[in-house]
Amino acid sequence: MTKLHKTVILVSLVSVFFFLLTFTLPFNKKAGLRELMVRASTKMSEALRGAKKCRDEKGVVINKQDDINLTGLIGTENSPITTSVGNLQAKRTTTNPNFAGLVVKLLHEAGVQKGQTVAVEASGSFPGLIISVFSAAEVMDLNLIFIVSLGASQWGANELDFNWLNIQECLLENGIFNDRPVAVSLGGENDVGGGMEAEGRIKLLRMIRQQDVPFVYQSDLERNVQQKIALFKKNAGEQDIAAFINIGGSYSGLGTDSDILKVKPGLTDIRNFPPSEKRGLVFEMAFQGYPVIHLLYIKGITQSYGLPWDPVPLPESGKGAVYDYLKRESAGFLLLVLAYFAVMAAVILYGFHSHFS
Repeated sequence: MTKLHKTVILVSLVSVFFFLLTFTLPFNKKAGLRELMVRASTKMSEALRGAKKCRDEKGVVINKQDDINLTGLIGTENSPITTSVGNLQAKRTTTNPNFAGLVVKLLHEAGVQKGQTVAVEASGSFPGLIISVFSAAEVMDLNLIFIVSLGASQWGANELDFNWLNIQECLLENGIFNDRPVAVSLGGENDVGGGMEAEGRIKLLRMIRQQDVPFVYQSDLERNVQQKIALFKKNAGEQDIAAFINIGGSYSGLGTDSDILKVKPGLTDIRNFPPSEKRGLVFEMAFQGYPVIHLLYIKGITQSYGLPWDPVPLPESGKGAVYDYLKRESAGFLLLVLAYFAVMAAVILYGFHSHFS
């Protein structure tokens, strides 16, 4: 075999090596991720417009001082279904449509793939986050198994005539989403309406009966959690649950152990678990081996993932630092290409030198 033939073989092997390397590194795997993130963000923008239209039609006036971006998803400071204190800036922050793009990213990091099933426990305190999860699920073609507690903290979905059930009905009637809860609870203290006014509890109970949705009314934390997990698994059928998402700070979501305060928002890495009688769904689902995405502590989420805090006006869909990591990976791919050409040049120069020496 001549030196020229050896050089050709070496060039071929180097080319095959770098070709295979592009499949083992994350560049190829995430090629369509940005598109999904932008599509989810665009879907959330559509949902925000639909929710505002419904609110206007119902005659529930928007407080322009609180809801400065006029989303229609910011509630009031106090109402008969208000369960606890809330942070107005945090509620406004979660109406950013790029939160839907972030949810796509987190689901991707959790290993969730198209067509899989995801379980969700949500509080009415963050309607923007619920819509962001719905938007991400639609573009990823996911099967959502959704349980929601209807009470809400200040400035959440706490308007008596525009609570989460009203918002959800609006989104369904306008064909924006098709997701319906497999069960609801009252929320508040012990998940049975503690902290609400009697008028609020009565109003929500009437709406639950009218909509004929399964109702969880269980103040014992361990039984509450197990009942909701049983609903998740029953509705999943033969499909495995690929991940669990917690939205907000409900009693059954967080549990009663102070260690929940140590759980970072986003895709969690929980290694220590409190006793079963103190575990909320965040701990219990992680204990059972499911990837858990924890959407609470909004300030921490914005700092970790490059979303703006309390932006005015709301950012455009697909714009912002939450997408910058994709640019960094594109830069990594460029470096790989440069490395390929550098190695090829070295091989060819070596072969040329050997051939004529």
